[in-house]
Amino acid sequence: MSQKKRLSVTVDAELLRYGNWIVEQGGVESLSARVNTALRAALEFEHKLRAMDEVIAAYEAEHGEITEADATRAERSMQARAIHVRPE
Repeated sequence: MSQKKRLSVTVDAELLRYGNWIVEQGGVESLSARVNTALRAALEFEHKLRAMDEVIAAYEAEHGEITEADATRAERSMQARAIHVRPE
């Protein structure tokens, strides 16, 4: 387990109510655990964004800048290949 540090933070009232509600529902053991989980998710998201930026930069270095027209073509291509599922 990683080392823990104590801190004091100020949060929006509605977020505090939500955090306390999650604890009351048994979703997490404590508000600190929920905050820790949220910060971990944010960190992982940031790592993924940086990795995606690196992939895009490498692609553009080799093939040129991705244009709005390229993005539109890619979106249309994906939509054309999509399998649409409707609930019964």
